[in-house]
Amino acid sequence: MNALEACAAALVVANVALVARRSMWNYPVALLAVAIYGYVFAGARLYSDAVLQAFFFAANVYGWRNWAISRAGEGEVVVERLAAPARLAWAGAGVAIWAGWASLMHLYTDAAYPWWDAALAIASVVAQLLQARRAIESWWLWIAIDVGSVPLYLAKGLWVTAALYGVLLAIAVAGLLEWHRALYGRQGVAIA
Repeated sequence: MNALEACAAALVVANVALVARRSMWNYPVALLAVAIYGYVFAGARLYSDAVLQAFFFAANVYGWRNWAISRAGEGEVVVERLAAPARLAWAGAGVAIWAGWASLMHLYTDAAYPWWDAALAIASVVAQLLQARRAIESWWLWIAIDVGSVPLYLAKGLWVTAALYGVLLAIAVAGLLEWHRALYGRQGVAIA
């Protein structure tokens, strides 16, 4: 087990647990975690994941600001829900960007699993941006990403990271339920 990978994994678990609780403390933890994981993924030749960590750093700075504004205005971090046209737009943009990015990784790098890695990376970009905007739909994407990440990381021998994504799957389900309660209250509304 790589000690640096284990440190990053522990920080990610702490970060996602804090996100699920809508705690602002998730952001400083996230910034450290993504910096470490950028180094780990570059060493494993998972270039889409390595570049993704740089994006996550910037997106976490954006999210920190956005959540702070929400908390200052409402007294808490308010959960939002996307309208159907916005969901379609986010999905369409994600698929288009994935196709382009995966093609570049396939043609111009020695990336391991360029299509799979790129799909998870681009879905993570969309999920991170939706999370920064406090959209409950981010949790559905995180769940799908976690399910797809476990076998990829097992295939690359990143055992700690594969286990991490199993744990993140459980936290993502809990996060979805928590954000659902925050969005709809405890009144038994079906999950969006």
